[in-house]
Amino acid sequence: MIRPETYQAIEIDKRASGVTVATLNRPHRLNAVDATMHSELARIAREAHLDSEVRVLVLTSAGRAFSAGGDVSPDGGLDTSPGSVLWKEVRLIVDDFLGCEKPIISAVRGHALGLGATVALLADVVYAGRSAVFADTHVKMGLGAGDGGQFLWPLLIGPNRAKYYLMTGDPVTADDAQRLGLVNFVVDDDDLLDATLALAERLARGSQQAIAASKVGVNAQLRAIANLVMPVAVAAESATMQGADYAEAARAFAEKRDPRFS
Repeated sequence: MIRPETYQAIEIDKRASGVTVATLNRPHRLNAVDATMHSELARIAREAHLDSEVRVLVLTSAGRAFSAGGDVSPDGGLDTSPGSVLWKEVRLIVDDFLGCEKPIISAVRGHALGLGATVALLADVVYAGRSAVFADTHVKMGLGAGDGGQFLWPLLIGPNRAKYYLMTGDPVTADDAQRLGLVNFVVDDDDLLDATLALAERLARGSQQAIAASKVGVNAQLRAIANLVMPVAVAAESATMQGADYAEAARAFAEKRDPRFS
């Protein structure tokens, strides 16, 4: 069961209609994912799946960005050492989002980068405000895209397009994201949450058994591919986190300059 009081970095609003709105709530850091938010993302989909009061889960964000990705600052508290709980949580985020039989809808305003893009795009339906920008920017930090990008982007836009965006870290605007197949709908920012909630309420009123039965087979395909790709991708990202390029990128980030990769 989702208990709002057990969440700190994500604000939980459980509504009588069965719609639960989960708001990424670190706007002062552009909702960058720190250790607390990471662990909460690793359990929210599973708890929604098991909660009889939840019919639809909506993911949105406070402030001007959906999420700037992992919080690599000293305050982020992310333990990236080999064998740390972070790597188990990475798998839980992907596996449990795909294993949730309740509809998950994301409402994306502003930047959704790295892990933020993965979380947004793991939803069953993605609404993007016109300000939305999607990018898997791991490569710009000297890292492999191991938290889901290598599994998810090729399924949504095709292997070659995905490799281009993963190898360059280039951004995708909302309109291009819709054209490529990353998102379902693009709406004005002012209408974003209303449009998302309209679908959420509609699904909450529908046959829950039929809705679940209509997505589990699709997600079974995604889970099968994730089971092949994620171990390789996570191991590769973990290895790059121990490399010189990531160390240089971290220094450059702190010093507000471009990294000089080897």
